[in-house]
Amino acid sequence: MPKHLPPHARQRALAVVATAAMAASLAPAAAMAQDWPSRPITIVVPFPAGGGTDVAIRSIQPQLQKELGQPVVIDNRAGAGGTIGSAYVVKAAPDGYTAVLATASTHAVSVSVYPKLPYDPTHDFVYAGFVGTSPYVMAVHPSVQATDVKSLVATLKQKPQAYSFASVGAGTVSHLLGEQFKAVAGVPLVHVPYRGAAPAYTDLMGGQVQLMLDNPAGLVPYIRSGKLVAVATTAPNALLAGVPTFAQQGIPNFTQSLWYGVAFPKGTPAPVVQRFNQALNKVLSDRAVSADLATRGINARPGTPAELQAAVAADIPYWGQIAKAVGAKID
Repeated sequence: MPKHLPPHARQRALAVVATAAMAASLAPAAAMAQDWPSRPITIVVPFPAGGGTDVAIRSIQPQLQKELGQPVVIDNRAGAGGTIGSAYVVKAAPDGYTAVLATASTHAVSVSVYPKLPYDPTHDFVYAGFVGTSPYVMAVHPSVQATDVKSLVATLKQKPQAYSFASVGAGTVSHLLGEQFKAVAGVPLVHVPYRGAAPAYTDLMGGQVQLMLDNPAGLVPYIRSGKLVAVATTAPNALLAGVPTFAQQGIPNFTQSLWYGVAFPKGTPAPVVQRFNQALNKVLSDRAVSADLATRGINARPGTPAELQAAVAADIPYWGQIAKAVGAKID
């Protein structure tokens, strides 16, 4: 740039150069977003198949594929309370073709219970939007012979060393709620963590563990068949209309719900995230889809990327307090 230009002309020229440089830097992302998606999209579910998290995304998978015009591949990568699958996505190329089905467990609770968490939920992900929310239900094996919280606590106190509770993984909401109940009941329940819901359900129905807190999506079929007994829920749910909430049974602090949402690796272009959000919200706003999710105990939750980002930011300190109170820490 010529040095002899007047100051005002030089400033104008610098502005033009800066604008051109910015446009050039944004051009590849804009072009990619315009062509996206041009191949299958993988959504990593950080828990095994068969649990509530897996059910949530598979329930909308066909409609999401139709809306995006490309296959949506579900990849179950379980382990360490959902943190293994989430960490895998952090390392993926930020091109919009790999995402994770994030949950309150993997992206809020994990911060407080895993000292060496291999990702930062607030900085390593770009959030695309909610999928749904779900309350929790406490289910017990029929041998416990309890139909409500009062009778359950009485039974547990009769043989305080004989009972254990399952969770979908150490450091998950399922784990923390179990620890909370343990404190309320005043009995030394043994925590037995599993690599997801499906194996936990198997042992719960077999009587190897006696109680569990999880979302209705996976537990309700076994409750209806009589293989398990629902004792209480954290919030009213159409699938469990006859089951009273913890609050209705005199325990006011059990009102938590689980959210599911989709997140991409940091650096994924904003237009790609916005396009995915539009497709996701269109699917979730369909009455048939929301009705189908409701039959699985999941409330459809259309929303913006910013709303999911805000939920993550708010839930980290919330679950952090609970984790500290119950002493939950995973080495």
